[in-house]
Parts: sequence; structure tokens; C-alpha cells
Amino acid sequence: MTLKQKHQVVLFQPQGSIDLEGGVALSNEMLKVVPQSHQLWVIDLAAVDFMDSSGLVSLVKVLTAARQSGCRLVLCDVKAPVRLVLELTQLDSVFEIFDTYEDVHSLVHDRRLALAS
Repeated sequence: MTLKQKHQVVLFQPQGSIDLEGGVALSNEMLKVVPQSHQLWVIDLAAVDFMDSSGLVSLVKVLTAARQSGCRLVLCDVKAPVRLVLELTQLDSVFEIFDTYEDVHSLVHDRRLALAS
């Protein structure tokens, strides 16, 4: 997983599958980053081709931790198989989902997307 931080935006870029093993690794890596209020956490799923229920649990765990810390967490570049899982579980209504990281970045830059939730 790649991690980039610029100002108040933290970009996570997992790769491969977010299943039991990948989901645990993702949540462990993300929770190593000390969340600060008024941060925006972005999970760019462009390189993720599969996610199962264990991966969903990890995403919800990270979302909960972010919200409890005053951070905002959004997803972007969600591929069709992963989006289908989110839709079937109705978690697409829980997570904020953007088409691309550039969409998120431009909204933050234009101050049309608040950093904290």
C-alpha cells in the first residue's frame, strides 16, 4: 500500500485484493497514521480488483476510527467489482464515493469539500 500525505489530506492507495488478509493489512497500516481532526483521508481503490465481506469490515473499522477522530474519509476510483459489493451491502450510502482522486483534490482545492466530517 502506498501512503502520501500533503497538508491535511492523507492518501491511501491499497493494491490487489481487500479480503481477510488484505483487509487486516489495510486497517493496520491506516490506523498507524495518527488521525488528526480536520484531516481528509482518501482511499484510492484504483489498484484494488477484489473485495469481500472481510475487506468491508476493515473499511468500516477505519471509517469509524476516522470519524471518532474528527477526520473525514472518502473513497475514490472504485472499480466495478468493488462498487458492486458496496452497493449490494448498501455501504455505498455510508461511504462518500468520488470517481477519481482528481475530483476529490479539486473540490478540496476549491474549498467545496470540507476536510472534517
